[in-house]
Amino acid sequence: MRVAIAGAGAVGRSIAGELLENGHEVLLIDKAPTAISVERVPLAEWLLADACEITSLDEAALQRCNVVIAATGDDKVNLVVSLLAKTEYGVPRVVARVNNPKNEWLFTEAWGVDVAVSTPRLMSALVEEAVSVGDLVRLLRFSHGDANLVELTLPPESALAGTQVGDVDWPEDTSLVTIIRGTRVLTPNQEETLEAGDELLFVAAQAREEQLEDLLSVRKEEAAG
Repeated sequence: MRVAIAGAGAVGRSIAGELLENGHEVLLIDKAPTAISVERVPLAEWLLADACEITSLDEAALQRCNVVIAATGDDKVNLVVSLLAKTEYGVPRVVARVNNPKNEWLFTEAWGVDVAVSTPRLMSALVEEAVSVGDLVRLLRFSHGDANLVELTLPPESALAGTQVGDVDWPEDTSLVTIIRGTRVLTPNQEETLEAGDELLFVAAQAREEQLEDLLSVRKEEAAG
């Protein structure tokens, strides 16, 4: 998979390193000469250019990229890069970094963004996830379909503990994608039995989040009554 990353700062280089380790082809783009540190990510391609300019993106052959990541520290730049990547080059997947949470509402499909990653929101979500059991935690927002990646740790008293995945009447527009059980990552099938303490990751429509949380937090005695 070919990935172009706009922004070769600490965030961009870190993402590039991870992708390269996983066997992907990575191009780092930055207009600041001081940011071009080939020795820090020697296996990546580097391009000294302004990612907001069509001529630069032509040089980067963005049309050959499977994913573009707008990872600069400037939200305006990230929005422009996202829009150009999607509308001018038809990049299938565009991921954008949100630096200022006040700007998060802009990072939508209208600006070419498929996934918006807000570092402050993600950090707060991870803190909430570490201390809350039975509460729905929103981790990421997907622009397409107004869906979110959400997590809930199944409490011991939940009526769903001991229930098979296929026997649960899940809300519409929700999909259980992963069960994290201790150190194991499970792909849920219909016969998988939910256990107390499971971390359940869903892709869910925002309008269904409250319904999903209510379903997962129903106590056994309430279900029996």
